[in-house]
Amino acid sequence: MKRPAQTLLLALTGFGLLHASLFSDLYLRYVKEGLRPLLITSGVLLLLLGLASAALDRRRDGHAGGAEHDAHGQGHGHGHDHSTAPRIAWLLFLPALSLLLYAPPALGAYTASRANDKAVKEQKRFDPLPATSPLPLTLTQFTTRVQQDPERAIKGRSVQMTGFVTPDKQGGGWYLTRIIFTCCAADSQSVKVRMYGKPAPPADAWVAVTGNWHPHGALGTRSAEPALDVRATRRISPPVNAYTDDLPLTPS
Repeated sequence: MKRPAQTLLLALTGFGLLHASLFSDLYLRYVKEGLRPLLITSGVLLLLLGLASAALDRRRDGHAGGAEHDAHGQGHGHGHDHSTAPRIAWLLFLPALSLLLYAPPALGAYTASRANDKAVKEQKRFDPLPATSPLPLTLTQFTTRVQQDPERAIKGRSVQMTGFVTPDKQGGGWYLTRIIFTCCAADSQSVKVRMYGKPAPPADAWVAVTGNWHPHGALGTRSAEPALDVRATRRISPPVNAYTDDLPLTPS
């Protein structure tokens, strides 16, 4: 790989980062939302380095051409460029081009069925639940209430949650799921709530579900299963940022 190709790679990578983070939301399939400013900054710097390198190469070629012309009569001009990188460096163009031409598929049921489940943090204090019915909760909030709330405030409450469908690997059931990025796709974890009472929608379908806690185990203790007796399901559109555990996207 010669100097012009190296310069092109710098500029292409910079533009690819800007395409994914500044001109679209594709970066959310790689990293969490808070890293967007760093990606934009990196893209700008790489693009500027590529343009600066191209300008310097053009100036250097102009000086070299003049020197070669002056030395031609004396036989000293040779004009060869030995600034090359190993051939394997050409593979670096693949990730650079993928940022521009290929959007990776969103992580979904296949990943969730194999990813580590997100550990729910211990919570000592719980605020009173609002009287809203159905009560909008995240999957993490529901799991925490079911397993840790000594007041068992979730008992008998109609709740609403959103997520995507993950079929049970053993068959015969399904989970409402969210994949959560701590930093990026490599450290993703999943939080899942078991669904009872309704047939499984298609895998990876985003749904809003309404129902009540499925009694299994002692409510307010770790023996309680984070599960729902589903009364209603509704297909919804995936959120722009699918890798957070947010409140339901739409009202019931």
